Amino acid sequence: MSTNRPRTAIRTDSGFLRDLVNRVKLILRLMGDRRVSPWLKLLPVGALLYVVWPIDIPGPFDDAAVLWLGTSLFVELCPAQVVQEHLEGIRRAPQVSWETSPAGEVVDAQFRETGPGSSRQV
Repeated sequence: MSTNRPRTAIRTDSGFLRDLVNRVKLILRLMGDRRVSPWLKLLPVGALLYVVWPIDIPGPFDDAAVLWLGTSLFVELCPAQVVQEHLEGIRRAPQVSWETSPAGEVVDAQFRETGPGSSRQV
């Protein structure tokens, strides 16, 4: 592999879950891109199949390690300009934060439970 290739890390200052979500978004975008070889797309599919396959191959490999290796190789072997294009698209997309909500935003609502034996209204 080329030593001049930019790293594919999305952000180093964000949390683990955000990085994981962004990595999944990147992989899904690359899977849908026609510029990526169909043979290369077999890597994440094969890793996912290994995880869900009922019979494990005995050895030191854990399902998580196989999934990480398959998806990492997929992103690293994709054309660099295609990966960078999708990374920029992910960076430009608005980030949703579950930590805080805008001040003063209140939703007033009522709900009613339905189903057998539930006549309670809240």
